[in-house]
Amino acid sequence: MSVGLLAVVDDILTAALKASAKTAGVVIDDAAVTPQYVQGLTPARELPVVWRIALGSLFNKFIIIIPVALLLSAFAPWVLPFLLIIGGSYLCFEGAEKVTEWFGVHHAADETEARDEKKLVSGAIRTDLILSTEIMLIALASLDPDFGIWMTLGALAVIGLAMTAVVYGAVALLVKIDDIGLRLMKSASKQVRRTGARIVKSMPAVFRGISILGTVAMLWVGGHLVIVNLDETFWHVPYDLLHVVTHAVEAAGPVIVWLVDTALSAIFGLVLGLLIAGVVLFVSRFSKKGQPVTAAH
Repeated sequence: MSVGLLAVVDDILTAALKASAKTAGVVIDDAAVTPQYVQGLTPARELPVVWRIALGSLFNKFIIIIPVALLLSAFAPWVLPFLLIIGGSYLCFEGAEKVTEWFGVHHAADETEARDEKKLVSGAIRTDLILSTEIMLIALASLDPDFGIWMTLGALAVIGLAMTAVVYGAVALLVKIDDIGLRLMKSASKQVRRTGARIVKSMPAVFRGISILGTVAMLWVGGHLVIVNLDETFWHVPYDLLHVVTHAVEAAGPVIVWLVDTALSAIFGLVLGLLIAGVVLFVSRFSKKGQPVTAAH
């Protein structure tokens, strides 16, 4: 019996590992987005806030996302590709907005909530709900449909726990690493002080790099999700074109194929995201024009 149990656990862990690899882009994005919610807080509150957001992420995954995803896969599996298209489109939109910000386009944001911890945490958990939904749906779509309900549940549970630990462990390290550098700068050793100073000096560039990587990951993952799931539903042209191009470079090796696939998916994601951003901007301006102007008293 123990041998059989070990075999089941091994199957679950193997499936979870394979499915997790396909969620890497969204995980990177999640880790890149979250640090903004603790920037500006006092150092003593940074880790407690990260912990509260991590608990909210576990609630999202285990109480909301996994049960709903399993119910849909059992009773309405045809809905999942459309959810992935919607989620992928949202990632493309978010990625495109970030790209336009690089070129000086600023998007409206509510600054009144900036340092309210409860609102920061709730905002971060809402963002996590979207990204965690993508992670778990991608993972679910990557699992063998004949895996069985309990094996699927086990694999999703492993993925949920592992991804939460990876993302928020990385976030906790990122938000505290400058404090580590500051402590090193107080060392009696000159070499240690230099190392601490380099850490502190490098952190702005590290955060910029993570932001760029997260944006590219959003466009790549979002674009690929839309292309693949459009092909599974009602529009095959983008996937067919992607297949033709990647097939043409197969002789160059799998790394080149992956790079070409990723680049084309990101370009598709950027174009789609810009189109959605344009529609959102048009609707927003049109709705503002239709609002009555109140007279000042």
